Amino acid sequence: MTGAVTAEEIAQRATVGLVVVRDGATEWCNAAARDLVARHGGSWTADDAAVRRVVEVAPGAVRALVRWSPPGGGVRLWQVSCTALGSPGRLLYEIADHTAPPTGERPLGMADPHWRLDRLEALARMGSWVWHVADGRVEWSEALLAMFGLPPGEVLEYDGFRALVHPDDLPMIDAAIAEGMATGLPFTYTHRMVVGGSVERIFECHGEVFRDPDGVPSRVLGTARDVTEEHRARTELAYLAEHDPLTGIANRRGITARLAQCAAGPAGATLLLIDVDHFKDVNDLRGHAVGDRVIRRVAETVSAQLEAGALLGRLGGDEFAAVLPRCDPAAGIALGERLCDAVAGDRVLVQGQAAVRTTVSVGVAAVPRGDGVEAGLARADLALYAAKNAGRNRARLFAPDQYTQAVARVGVLQRVGDALDGAAMQLDAQPIVDLATGRASRRELLIRLRDGLDPQLGPAEFLPAAERTDLVLRLDRWVLGHAVRILAGPMARARELRLEVNISARSLEDDELGDWVLAELRACSVEPGRLGLEITETTAITNLDAAKRLVGRLTAAGCGFSLDDFGAGFGSFSHLKHLPFTAVKIAGEFVRQLDTDPVDRALVSAVVGVAQQLGMRTVAEQVDRPELVTVLRELGVDDGQGYHLGRPRPIAELFD
Repeated sequence: MTGAVTAEEIAQRATVGLVVVRDGATEWCNAAARDLVARHGGSWTADDAAVRRVVEVAPGAVRALVRWSPPGGGVRLWQVSCTALGSPGRLLYEIADHTAPPTGERPLGMADPHWRLDRLEALARMGSWVWHVADGRVEWSEALLAMFGLPPGEVLEYDGFRALVHPDDLPMIDAAIAEGMATGLPFTYTHRMVVGGSVERIFECHGEVFRDPDGVPSRVLGTARDVTEEHRARTELAYLAEHDPLTGIANRRGITARLAQCAAGPAGATLLLIDVDHFKDVNDLRGHAVGDRVIRRVAETVSAQLEAGALLGRLGGDEFAAVLPRCDPAAGIALGERLCDAVAGDRVLVQGQAAVRTTVSVGVAAVPRGDGVEAGLARADLALYAAKNAGRNRARLFAPDQYTQAVARVGVLQRVGDALDGAAMQLDAQPIVDLATGRASRRELLIRLRDGLDPQLGPAEFLPAAERTDLVLRLDRWVLGHAVRILAGPMARARELRLEVNISARSLEDDELGDWVLAELRACSVEPGRLGLEITETTAITNLDAAKRLVGRLTAAGCGFSLDDFGAGFGSFSHLKHLPFTAVKIAGEFVRQLDTDPVDRALVSAVVGVAQQLGMRTVAEQVDRPELVTVLRELGVDDGQGYHLGRPRPIAELFD
C-alpha cells in the first residue's frame, strides 16, 4: 500500500527504547534507545557498559530491573524486557527509564522497589553490594558509597575497595569469602577501612553466595553496616571494667583477678597495699581537682618503680595495690621502702599555689600458693595499718602479732553489730529542697550510732571499717528496710514522704539487692517512686557493669536513683550517658564558691545542660549560704541540699 509506514519507522517513533543485540553486540537501536543513553553521556555503540548491563537480562524476562552507571555520573534504573527474535543469538530488548526523580519531586508511596531500598538503607545506616563473579564487577548501593565517603554512582572496582581496607584485615576477608564460596553458607566478618581519605571506620559485613544451575558461584550479595561507634563504646566499657578511669591503671577487679591467678600458680605472689597519707587534707584544703592530680602522679611514680610482670591497680579513693608475681616478701618490703622514698621525693605543681608534697604508707604481705584473695588483702591491710600507726611514710611487712592491732577495729565492728541487733542504730533525715518552690521534695537518710558508749563514733569512724567486711551489706539492708517501713506509715503516706538511701560499693555487687528492695516495697504496699537510692560516682565507675544492672533494675520499676558526688572523683559525662540515673548530685566542691568562681559556674552549667538532655534532675550539695540559692536557680539546678536549706534531724521529728 502506497505511503505505508514501515516497521522500522514505527520502531523509530516508539517512546520505549528498542535495542537489537546479536551475540552480545548492538546491531540496531531506535531513537528512544539512543536518547536514553545520550542524555547521560553514553552511546550504544561506544559504551560497552550499557550493553553489558542489558544483555544480563535473559530471554523471556518481563520488566526486569537493571542499574546502569552512565559516564556522566549517577545511577539510572531501567525496566528491561527481552524477546528472542528467532535467529540464534539475536535478541530484542525493550527499555524504559524507571529512575526515581529527586526525593522532593517524587510522591511517597510510588511503587519503586529500588527507590524504597535506597531509602531504607539510608535510614538503617547500612548499605549493600553485589559481586558478579564471572567478570569481577562489583555494584555498590548509593548508601554504601556514601558511607565510604564517595559520591553516588562512583565507579569503585574491587581492587580500589581493597586499597581502602586495613591491610591486616584483608586475609580475614579473603578467607571468609572463600569459605562462603566453597560451602555455600552465609558468611560474616568485621573490618577496618579508611573513608574520606583519612578517617578509619569499622564495618560489620554479612554475605551470601548464589550459584548458577551448574552449581558454580555466580554472584555474591553482601551488606555492610558502620559499627564504629558501637565498637568504640564496647571497647570503652570493656576497658572501664578492668581499669581505673582516673589513672588508667587496673581497678579492684583487675587486681583481685591477677592476685587469684598468682595464688593458683606454683610460686604465689607478694601483695603491696599503698595508701596516700593525709589525702583527705589535700582534698579539703586544695580541692578535689588537685587531689585527682595527686592520685595520678602517685600512680605514675609507683608504676615507674615496678618491674615487668607486676600489676599496679587502684582499689578506690587513695588506696593502691601492686601484685608482684613470684616475688618473696623480703624483696617486697625493699620495694615498698623504695616506693615511699620515690613518692616523698616527688611533688605536684599547682599553678598559683605551693607545690603539694605527698607521702605513702605501704603494707606488704605474702600470698602463697592456694591462698585466698581476701586473706591476702586482709594481711596486707594489717601491715598497712601498722605502717600508718608507726608514723606513715614507711613500709611494713605483715607479722602475726599485728593481729592484735586489729582488735580495736574489730571492737568497732562489734559495736555496730550490737547496735543493729538492738535499738542503738538510728536514722536522721536531711531535706532535699526544690529550689523553685522552697519545699522539701524528698529527704536523705543518714545513719547514726547512738549506743551511749565511749568513745562516741560517727559515720566517718565506723563506716570505713564496716565497708571492709560484709557487715556493710547488713547495714545497707537495715537502712533500706527501715526506709520502706517508714514510708509505709500512715503519716508518711498522707504527706507523700519520699526518702533516699546511700548504698555502699559492696552492696552494688550484691546481685540480689535489686529484687530484695522491690520485694520489700511490695510487701509494705509502698509505691517505688517514693524510694530513691544513691551511689557515689567513684563507686559506680569502680564497678560499672554492676551499677548498670542495679540502676536499670530499680529505675525500670519506678524507683529513683541518684549519682552522688558527681565531679568529685572523675567527672566524666560519659558516665551519665551510659547509666540510667534519674538524678545527678553535683559535688559540694563545685557549689561552695559558685557565687564567686566563674569556673565552678561553667562546670555546674554544663552538668545541668547534660542532665536536662538526659531527663535527669540536678541536686546541688553543700548549699550553706543564701547567696548560693540565687545562683543555683539562675543556672537551672532543680534541687539543693545543705545546712542553709535544712540540717539533719532524727526521723521521728518529721512527724511531730
